[in-house]
Amino acid sequence: MSHPLRSYVLPVVAAVALMVAAYYAGTTRTGSAPAAEATPAPAAKTPNVLKFEAGAPQLAALRIAAAEEAPLPVAEPLNGRIAYNEDATARISSPVAGRITSLKAVPGDRVAKGALLATIDAPDLAAAVADLRKAESDELRKKLAMERAQKLFDAEVVPRKDLETAAADQAAARAETGRARLRLHNLAPEPGAGSGLALRSPISGVVADRKANPSMEVQPGMAEPLFVVTDLTRLWVLVDLPERYLSKVSTGLDVTVAVDAYPGETFRARVARVGQVMDPVSRRVQVRCDLPNPEGVLKPEMFARVSLLTRDGRQALRVPGSALVTEGLFSYVFVESATGTFTRRKVDLSVQDREYAYLGGGITRGERVVVSGALLLQSELAAAQ
Repeated sequence: MSHPLRSYVLPVVAAVALMVAAYYAGTTRTGSAPAAEATPAPAAKTPNVLKFEAGAPQLAALRIAAAEEAPLPVAEPLNGRIAYNEDATARISSPVAGRITSLKAVPGDRVAKGALLATIDAPDLAAAVADLRKAESDELRKKLAMERAQKLFDAEVVPRKDLETAAADQAAARAETGRARLRLHNLAPEPGAGSGLALRSPISGVVADRKANPSMEVQPGMAEPLFVVTDLTRLWVLVDLPERYLSKVSTGLDVTVAVDAYPGETFRARVARVGQVMDPVSRRVQVRCDLPNPEGVLKPEMFARVSLLTRDGRQALRVPGSALVTEGLFSYVFVESATGTFTRRKVDLSVQDREYAYLGGGITRGERVVVSGALLLQSELAAAQ
């Protein structure tokens, strides 16, 4: 019969032996790991340069364009509003009370100076015509009386006093005829239309707005004009200029105008007037610019972004804002140096707006810049290096 102590000692010794063997086996495997890590890593690529093989999927996500020059703005774009050129705009209302009998123009019509816009039945016009006829008749009667008095005075039949009285009556009648004729001329009636008032355009242009409707009752002093006729080839851009830019703006300064309707396109304008009074609440001065619009693509009441250009007309290289990538305090662009090869290059940023960045250095005119997909290349470069 075996001893009880041996039945306990043998399992313990066997367990210890197994633990020692496992320890030495683990130490051997751990010691071999540094040999695997010591394998040389691949050689690093050229700094700031990416090369892709022809047909690489990354190339399909890129859009490349040549860097171009553009007028250099002096500050970020300012908010502006396109408006009618009031020097080429007429707001036409009725000078007398009446009722519209016919309309001859609708918004969008081009009209010449003197073109008929509407006719109005105006009782006051009939009264003005009657006043003129009455005044002309009275003047004729006073003229004949004057001629008779002159003959009688020459024949020494009547005293000089009667001749002077007849002359005064004729002068008064002539003055009344002139007043009645001027009144009728201001009303500008349609010839032979009786009481019909002819509403005509005083300038050539486009009917931009019409508040007149058939059979509408009209009168002087209405809140809104019946017709607005304007020359849409000449517009204004109104800019609320912040106080800090006041020293950079003067009459004759060129500006560029951009609108959302035509992305990527700019229009040239020129400062015509700089306000003399500052708004005490907004701390801004209104600046008015003359904006040629020969194609008629710009419309009044459009919102615009106005960039003030340098006085000397300096040019700068311009790239879309999507071409820029930022790392720390610096800005970079990717330049295509060869087919499938792109170099990240640091650039000096002069002015940046919502669409474009104007560069003071770093690239030259005509170099091909990645304008879409620059962030993809930045990620690829970080992974490669």
